[in-house]
Amino acid sequence: NIVFVENLMPRLRKAFARAGHKTLMIDADIRNTVMSGVFSSQRKVSGLTDYLSGQAALHEVINDTDLDNLDVILSGPVSPNPTGLLQSKQFDALLTDLRVRYDYIIVDTSPIGLVIDAAIIAQKCDASFLVTQAGHIKRKAVMKAKEQLEQTGKPFLGVVLNKLNISAEKYSSYGGYGNYGKK
Repeated sequence: NIVFVENLMPRLRKAFARAGHKTLMIDADIRNTVMSGVFSSQRKVSGLTDYLSGQAALHEVINDTDLDNLDVILSGPVSPNPTGLLQSKQFDALLTDLRVRYDYIIVDTSPIGLVIDAAIIAQKCDASFLVTQAGHIKRKAVMKAKEQLEQTGKPFLGVVLNKLNISAEKYSSYGGYGNYGKK
C-alpha cells in the first residue's frame, strides 16, 4: 500500500514498522524538506532527486533506520524542476519497484494547494490523508485541501489533527461534559 501523506507524523511510520510491516518513508517534499533534520547520517546520503535524475541507483537512496522494518528515502538536493521529476516515468517506475519490496510506502509531500507536487503524487498512491496542525490552518483551507485530494480519484482516508496542545484542552471545555458526575 502506498499512502500519500502531507506533513507526516513520526508516530505513524513507527507504528507500521513496530507492527512488523516492512515500511518505507519517502520524503517527496523536494522543494522544502523537513525530513533531513529527522533522519541523520554520518555519511553523504543520496536522495529521491538523485535517483530520479539518474545520478544514483535505487540501493544508494534507500537508507535503513535505527528502527527495524523502517527504511527511508530522503528528498535529496533541491531540483531546478521538481514537478518534472515527480511527473517522470522514473518516479512511476520507482513506486512500481518499491510496491513489491514493502508492505507500506508512506510518501510525505509539500502542502497541497501551494504547489502541484502533492496532487501529482496523490494520483500515484493507493490512498491519501491530510495531516494538519491544530490552530494553524483554517477550516476552509482544510476543506479545500480535502476536496483537491478527493479529485485525484484515489480514496481519501481523512484528516489527522496534529500538534494539539493537550494542556490547553480540558474536558471542562466540552460544555456540560466537564461537570459529569458533579452534583
